[in-house]
Amino acid sequence: MQRQIQLRDYKQYTLSSKQRISFAIIGCVLCFIAGHLFYQNLLLSLLVAPAGLLLPRFWRQHLLQRQRSALNLHFKQALYSLSSSLSAGRSVENGFKDATEDLRLLYPGQENDMMFELRVITARLEIGEPVEAALQDFAVRAGLDDISSFADVFVTCKRTGGDLVEVIRRTSSVIGEKLDIQQEIAVMVAQKKFESKAMMAAPFLLLLFMNFTAGDYMQPMHNSGAGIVISTLALSALAGCCWWISRMMDIRV
Repeated sequence: MQRQIQLRDYKQYTLSSKQRISFAIIGCVLCFIAGHLFYQNLLLSLLVAPAGLLLPRFWRQHLLQRQRSALNLHFKQALYSLSSSLSAGRSVENGFKDATEDLRLLYPGQENDMMFELRVITARLEIGEPVEAALQDFAVRAGLDDISSFADVFVTCKRTGGDLVEVIRRTSSVIGEKLDIQQEIAVMVAQKKFESKAMMAAPFLLLLFMNFTAGDYMQPMHNSGAGIVISTLALSALAGCCWWISRMMDIRV
């Protein structure tokens, strides 16, 4: 039971206390600056600042997606290594060990989640646990379609006595081609994501320019009730547009 508690669930990401506090402070500072650009009023800017407390939530989602993408990529590389080892006549246990060493060669001096999971699977095999159970547990914790598909195919092949080497070779080839396509799509949308970030930053930069170069022209927006209302509506609309653009650009391939 203790072993299950220690293994990571890749469907969620937990920020440390230091990270939560740091991102919350950064978010509040950024929101304060944005509020000051719109209102030029300390009290109103302080009222806008608490919106930055949402930043840790969005950053956690970003880190989770990055972690899952890295795990999927490393799984593809481990699968190629496992297929090669089994084709060379090595056992399943040695195949997982070889995959760990191959990843270590690909990423010298680094440690990633796939290396850890391969060592966990190898350790379970050494104590006599079936490889099917180890793979299925990893697939459940990973929550990724490719890993779940491989685990299901592996378990079915072991139960039915099929050609394990050929099945793994074909499965690794199909999953590898799928991941290659996903990476090509990610490269194609990378430019659009950069453009969306520039579009979200442009209004703030324009307002900063106007406040510095035409302060008298912007005074009615800061010193009148109607101007504050208009600024509030504009800031709310801009926040909504930023949220909508980020949702549109959140293409998970």
